[in-house]
Amino acid sequence: MKIKKYAAIDIGSNAVRLLISYVIITDKKVKFKKISLVRVPIRLGADVFVKGEISKRNKQRLINAMMGFKYLMKAHEVEKYMAVATSAMREAKNGPEIVAEIKAKTGIDIQIIDGAREAELIAATDLEDLLDRNRTYLYVDVGGGSTEFSVFHNGKKEASKSFKLGTVRLLKNMVDKKEWERAEKWVKDHVKNYGKVYLIGTGGNINKLFKMSGKTPGSPLSKVYLDAQYQFLKSMKYADRIKELDMNPDRADVIIPATKIYRRAMAWSGADKVYVPKIGLADGIVKYLYLTDQMAKKSESNTTEKDDR
Repeated sequence: MKIKKYAAIDIGSNAVRLLISYVIITDKKVKFKKISLVRVPIRLGADVFVKGEISKRNKQRLINAMMGFKYLMKAHEVEKYMAVATSAMREAKNGPEIVAEIKAKTGIDIQIIDGAREAELIAATDLEDLLDRNRTYLYVDVGGGSTEFSVFHNGKKEASKSFKLGTVRLLKNMVDKKEWERAEKWVKDHVKNYGKVYLIGTGGNINKLFKMSGKTPGSPLSKVYLDAQYQFLKSMKYADRIKELDMNPDRADVIIPATKIYRRAMAWSGADKVYVPKIGLADGIVKYLYLTDQMAKKSESNTTEKDDR
């Protein structure tokens, strides 16, 4: 048995996260086990989607967070990490400049990835225990700046696409009607040849909705439940969602647009159930690090064998 420690840093539009995981390798299987998940609510999207760049205040907060992540990874003796920045950073005019400053001050190397790469990494998450190979799934990951859609059929990913449908964008009224139409068309086009479709929802907002449902892990949420919760949440004031539902201030506002996206995805795909595993972009990054390590070792082994010949 081999045990490794990998880390993933996800710099999103609503928050930044550090995930540290064990990768436990045995003869029979590989297990990914979370050790630590740290979330810092830095809403970069509130700057970028309105003003086009990250403010000095949030830039400094981001640098402070990365410095903290650096020392946490060092304390955990992480072997390898990958840091990515998504929608807000890739649209910020000063994004590359901030990435360079973080590298100089903390040593953390951040990759600004496009929507296609983000969808690809999210789809790499460890779904084997959840997917029924006889079913078709629409995987929906809702973030602050974008939503990534992936279609799985018979256990294999058939297609992925990222759209600028994010919770922070919606709060700022920065989502074009045409983007909704493009997302709807893409989903309908990619599920129309299959029968019944089930949704897989990931992200902090759907996790909160699941927790509020009181359901046991692994049980799906129904469309009826999601519709009812959407109306219930809309009827409450922002302050009441914090006080009565025990929501964090940075969750209490974005949960409504997030629920709207999941509901529309269900309507477009015809799904009446959504499964909510606690996985996302950071989990996909950890699995990607493991797979690239394995590919490198295999390549090295093949090279050695050729040299021996």
